[in-house]
Amino acid sequence: MRLVQFEVHNGERRVGVVDGNQVREVQGAHSVRELALAAIEAGVGLAQQVDSLGLGATHDYAALLAELKILPPLDHPDPAHMLISGTGLTHLGSASARDKMHQAGDDSALTDTMRIFKWGVEGGKPPAGQAGVQPEWFYKGDGSIVVRPGAAFPVPPFAEDAGEEPEIGGLYVIGPDSQPYRVGFAVGNEFSDHVMERKNYLYLAHSKLRSCSYGPELRVGNLPQHLSGSSRILRNGDVIWQNEFLSGEANMCHSLDNLEYHHFKYRQFLKPGDVHIHFFGTATLSFADGIRTQPGDVFEISQAEFGAPLVNPIGRSDTAFEPGHVITL
Repeated sequence: MRLVQFEVHNGERRVGVVDGNQVREVQGAHSVRELALAAIEAGVGLAQQVDSLGLGATHDYAALLAELKILPPLDHPDPAHMLISGTGLTHLGSASARDKMHQAGDDSALTDTMRIFKWGVEGGKPPAGQAGVQPEWFYKGDGSIVVRPGAAFPVPPFAEDAGEEPEIGGLYVIGPDSQPYRVGFAVGNEFSDHVMERKNYLYLAHSKLRSCSYGPELRVGNLPQHLSGSSRILRNGDVIWQNEFLSGEANMCHSLDNLEYHHFKYRQFLKPGDVHIHFFGTATLSFADGIRTQPGDVFEISQAEFGAPLVNPIGRSDTAFEPGHVITL
């Protein structure tokens, strides 16, 4: 089952099940978060909760996408109660991509990259019920940084790059029992500043404080072991870069269980009702191949198992915004 959140013409929200070229409304549902919390209360899975409500009106999926009516597939009415985070060096090709990105940087960055990657290869897939080695972890922001599918990424005036990071994201709701519940998975573009990161790997935290996008569809259930899709960049309608995008545990040095454990082991992340979007990492970067993006370029990330591709253009820098100025009271 694949779900979307969308707006109808009067601005009201709906939840729909993707059925080929159509979206069928889940009766009485206005958010995936509400659906998930109801499923938790009822002690059933999300798909069973949808089935219990039934399906209603039908909408043209392509039209919803074209009109930018599709919302991120999981969100929160208060963006401050969303945490966007991620892990790096989790895929079998990720250390190679990171090293290529840092070739002009400090050798110590290469050493630390390979060291933490090696730890993941050796201890990132522990036996069931055990904790393995912890991955690299980063914070991106709260729900205010999320860009809906089809919309442009804002670029801050201090940015030195606007680069894609095609990833699979886990989408979670914290239940009333303070337990994390995985609602499903979505394709994501984690969108980072690789020029800044390449200067010194300790700038990674700064480079991640950018917008992101995920969706348009939420895949309910387990993640396939092997996922093969594509990531590409279009400029004036022409493809200027394209590469295979592999994911799933068969292509990773960490298990999903291990990545989830090391995120949700922190009690401050277990506030009932909160939403978490956690990116699982990538091994595919156009920046590592020497591509430099520019305003107007369009990112397109596709995974057949996730339905429609995630498409986002790069917007222009907001030069009117002057960051970092503090006023003394």
